[in-house]
Amino acid sequence: MMDMTASIVEELTARFGEQVGQNVPLAPFTSARIGGPADVLVTAGSSDELAAIIGLLWEADASYLLLGGGSNVLVSDRGVRGITVLNRAKAVKFTSGTEPKVWSESGTVFTNLANRCASKGLAGVEWASTVPGTIGGAVYGNAGAFGGDMAHTLAQAKVLTPHGRETWSAADFSYGYRTSALKRGDKRGVVLAAEMSLRTATKEELAVKIGGFSERRKATQPPGASMGSMFKNPEGDAAGRLIEAAGLKGTRIGSAEVSPIHANFFVNHGKSKASDIRALIELVQKTVREKQGVELELEVELAGDWQN
Repeated sequence: MMDMTASIVEELTARFGEQVGQNVPLAPFTSARIGGPADVLVTAGSSDELAAIIGLLWEADASYLLLGGGSNVLVSDRGVRGITVLNRAKAVKFTSGTEPKVWSESGTVFTNLANRCASKGLAGVEWASTVPGTIGGAVYGNAGAFGGDMAHTLAQAKVLTPHGRETWSAADFSYGYRTSALKRGDKRGVVLAAEMSLRTATKEELAVKIGGFSERRKATQPPGASMGSMFKNPEGDAAGRLIEAAGLKGTRIGSAEVSPIHANFFVNHGKSKASDIRALIELVQKTVREKQGVELELEVELAGDWQN
């Protein structure tokens, strides 16, 4: 381990004790159940801890991987060098009244929050009831489903920047389709918490709506371990349609498969390696480029050591 990393690990261990581990397998922390070990894994249990950890890493100019729900990320078989930060900050607060809101730390699982809101008769985030990942990841990547997305749901977010903690509006994120100023690298920051505007509705109405979303999701997307949508939809088209038209549904490399249910999902059938998924990605991109003339852009991010 490099001296600089060793000194950071010593400092993190002194402050966070058993929340710091070494050579920790990351597959259990990803939705695809794929990925090698983290040299060092430090778990943040609150937004204050997350801010403290990230602040230390920035101060040391250390590279790191931030993991929330582990969806929309493919971790290399070789794992992640240096520091991996696992965000488990999950505090939630509701504000009632004529303009109800929900405030949530960024490690909260979005599906859980959406269902919790519905159980209180609060509408506005039911579109997220089947969206994998955390609030932080949703804010970072402008997650969306069933006509809703973070760009139209977020009231404000607390973001750690090099200048300290700042409050950002949705406009500050300069949202685009499944992207933001943070994801593009236009701004530097880590989402600590988010507040979303809600409205009152009946629990029965929301239960029916969420049930409908769940049935549609089950009918159109595969069960099992996957990263979510693999590619962004090209403007005016759908990545799944292009992949299916290229005759790639059901294509397998190792235990990794282009889903026969929805071609924009790659499924881990139990023993897939990240290298299998990467090979499928490259095969799909090459075939769609040659047959359809379209360059598919990854929605999933590649993380860790991908050197040949």
